Amino acid sequence: MIPQRRPWPKAVLFDLDDTLWPIAPVIIEAEQVLFAWLREHAPLVAQQFTIDTLRHARLELLARKPEFQLDLGALRRAGLIAAFEQAGEDAAKVEQAMTEFFAARNAVIPYDDVLPGLLRLKGRVRIASVTNGNADLQTIGLARHFAVSVAAPSFGVAKPDPAIFLEACRQLGVAPQEAVYVGDDLVLDVQGAQRAGLRAVWMNRTAKENRQAGEIQPDAEVHSLDGLVDWLKRTHG
Repeated sequence: MIPQRRPWPKAVLFDLDDTLWPIAPVIIEAEQVLFAWLREHAPLVAQQFTIDTLRHARLELLARKPEFQLDLGALRRAGLIAAFEQAGEDAAKVEQAMTEFFAARNAVIPYDDVLPGLLRLKGRVRIASVTNGNADLQTIGLARHFAVSVAAPSFGVAKPDPAIFLEACRQLGVAPQEAVYVGDDLVLDVQGAQRAGLRAVWMNRTAKENRQAGEIQPDAEVHSLDGLVDWLKRTHG
């Protein structure tokens, strides 16, 4: 019996970090760029701290103030202000330090399948992003492909809270059941989107095992945007 095909979704929403590009090497590089800037422009901080001790201090700050989880950029800024003050440096320089960090943080390299996949989708669906991170699609050069972008730091609510998915649907003018969400994290992305009423596709680029299969079952599992488009074509009329 041939399975019944369903209508194409009106919108496909994407997570960004580790879904459209790898983020860990970018953050490592951005922290090195930031520390090189500190050596030149805030030497007292560079003398008193290392990349690792700055990271440890941020984690301690996050443990004391978990609300920073909503905006890791704000956490980094607060951590730098504390370090500058402790080292006796001018904390007015922190904003320039953050500018250096964010420029490097947005120097991401999308996976090879991303741009061709977005172009294949644009003719069929509206495209949006929902992220907990600080990626700037304008700086990255992909903003023109996204009709809507919702980020936790500016919206004030983070995934997996259903509200952030529903806000993206509201801005797109689509019902949750008319949208598909694609992300790499089973809890934040798949479970969060499903609880908001969207279908959710697990972007499993590294062939990880679903260790939460008893609790979380994605509507589909793909390894690239090519796989996503193929699944949509195979299951939707």
